[in-house]
Amino acid sequence: MSVMEREALDFSMLLSKTSDLADAMLRSVEMADFLYWKERMEQDPQVKAMLGKMARAKERFAECERFGHYHPNYHEAMDAVRAVEAEMDAIESAREFKRAEKALDALLYDVSVVIAHAVSDSIKVPSNDPLPKSGGGCGSGGSCGCG
Repeated sequence: MSVMEREALDFSMLLSKTSDLADAMLRSVEMADFLYWKERMEQDPQVKAMLGKMARAKERFAECERFGHYHPNYHEAMDAVRAVEAEMDAIESAREFKRAEKALDALLYDVSVVIAHAVSDSIKVPSNDPLPKSGGGCGSGGSCGCG
């Protein structure tokens, strides 16, 4: 068997295993929970009304944000966005959708870490979490040793 044939076979097997992994993730509890709450949220009339309110608040904030903290209504506009977000979080379907979305994101991140570290421990895996995971990056006490 030539090197090209072996590489093609390995790539074909890799694609097959990737498809199996994707199917398993689609059947996961996290995915089912996410899809359930996504549908509930999309059908919720309270959420629909709140989305319009949120769009108006964000538009007003974007106008103020062009000038930053120096705009006279900057903090008022930011507070208005936060107030609408709090109202949205009070709606069960929106709150549960956000929770389910975070759980699915965590699953995707964990799978990415396993795959990346199977290749090399030095591969960095991007995350939606604004706070870095332990053991990664400069200053965190990770492999660079500067923490």
